[in-house]
Amino acid sequence: MHRLQYRKKLLAQATNSQLLIVAAFICACLTGCKVGPNYRRPAVPVPGNFRELSRDQQAQAQAASYADLPWWQVFQDPQLQEFIRTALKQNYDLQLATERINAARAQVSITRSNLFPQVQGKADFLGGKESNFQTTFNFLTLSADAAFQLDFFGRLRRATEAARAELLATEDARQTVVLTLVGDIASDYFALLQLDLALEITHNTVSAQEASVKLTNFRVEHGVGTKLDVLQAQQTLDTANAQIPDLERQIAQEENAISILLGNYPQNVPRGRPLVEQPLPPEVPGGLPSALLERRPDIRRAEQILVAANAQIGVAKAQFFPQIALTGSGGGTFGRSSAFSGLMSSQVGIWSYGANVSQPIFTGGALRGNLKAAESEHQQALIAYRQTIQRAFGDVSDALIGYQKFHEVRVRQEQTVADLQESVRLSNMRYKGGTTAYLEVLDGQRSLFSAELTLAEARGSEYQSLVQLYRSLGGGWQQ
Repeated sequence: MHRLQYRKKLLAQATNSQLLIVAAFICACLTGCKVGPNYRRPAVPVPGNFRELSRDQQAQAQAASYADLPWWQVFQDPQLQEFIRTALKQNYDLQLATERINAARAQVSITRSNLFPQVQGKADFLGGKESNFQTTFNFLTLSADAAFQLDFFGRLRRATEAARAELLATEDARQTVVLTLVGDIASDYFALLQLDLALEITHNTVSAQEASVKLTNFRVEHGVGTKLDVLQAQQTLDTANAQIPDLERQIAQEENAISILLGNYPQNVPRGRPLVEQPLPPEVPGGLPSALLERRPDIRRAEQILVAANAQIGVAKAQFFPQIALTGSGGGTFGRSSAFSGLMSSQVGIWSYGANVSQPIFTGGALRGNLKAAESEHQQALIAYRQTIQRAFGDVSDALIGYQKFHEVRVRQEQTVADLQESVRLSNMRYKGGTTAYLEVLDGQRSLFSAELTLAEARGSEYQSLVQLYRSLGGGWQQ
């Protein structure tokens, strides 16, 4: 009977303590305030339109942006799409960024846990025998300690707010890695196709020059040519042959770079469509400039860092105010001894609760210095946020100008190559007819070879500028 009453008493004490903690928690949530400024997105003026957009493109920008397309619709080469998918699975930079998100998420849980009561339990067992009295005993002691900080001034809530913003910044950092990875894969792939085209042009030139050398030798043997013609033809052949090893070197190094991005060791890289068969979009609308703030993950990351810095000001200000904590402990000892009758002959219970208040009185300027440091970190984050936006618009402007001008260069260079091809054809006819010297043919062939290599470079630059435009607009990170 006494044992039953004692257990009821312990239960009542435990219930009262729990109710006290819950009531204090609710009171803190309802009446507690958060010192420090609440975050508001700073006003950053943005231009009304992207520079270098035509009127038609500006009209389209009201409805859509080129960056709204997912990367698999922009890059339509099946092999390039497979590369991007592989990189998104295997790239080590992306794996590191993902693990940083996991660490940031865990840090949020750690910081947020301070908002809740912290309870620790402990159990001790003691058993023995007194040889003089032939007495045996066994005692089990169970105890629990609880502590709960009342967040009246929002220090813990501001810290949690900062941790959550840092988590979002880490997630945006991962999206930046994805955007950069997709862009790098596409850019390196088009650079590789450009080198392939240059190597093909060089091999074709070598084949053509070998035929020219044979022709000039044949004409010399039949007395209608000179040894100088042969030497000049051989010189052009040697010049073309000398370019092949350097192009092969660049191709191998580009393949190595793509392999590393894919998360593989350096190896041969398969190709899809040749460069001249890669599609180009008819229009590339930039979209609304204000949408760039939401689309580019580096801008969103800079803003979340600003949010975290803003919350840290509240943490620093809360340090000036009292810190109030509730504490409680309870437990009991249950034992059995041969000196007493009954299974549980000894029961001792104890419960206690209290509160403590801590108020900084003199810290030698540490608290004020901590606040100034937090305010300075906030100003640095604000400056970095505005700078990131400014650079983003600079990237878009550079990419728009680059894509338009490289397109013009490619179109004009195609005309140059077509003109030189016709010129070489006519020079060959004149030389075979004996109406001109071989030097005219040689000059035309040299000019054509150089122009074809320039056209290959212009094609590659046009595709890479398209990649840069897509990336600068914030496209490419969709999963």
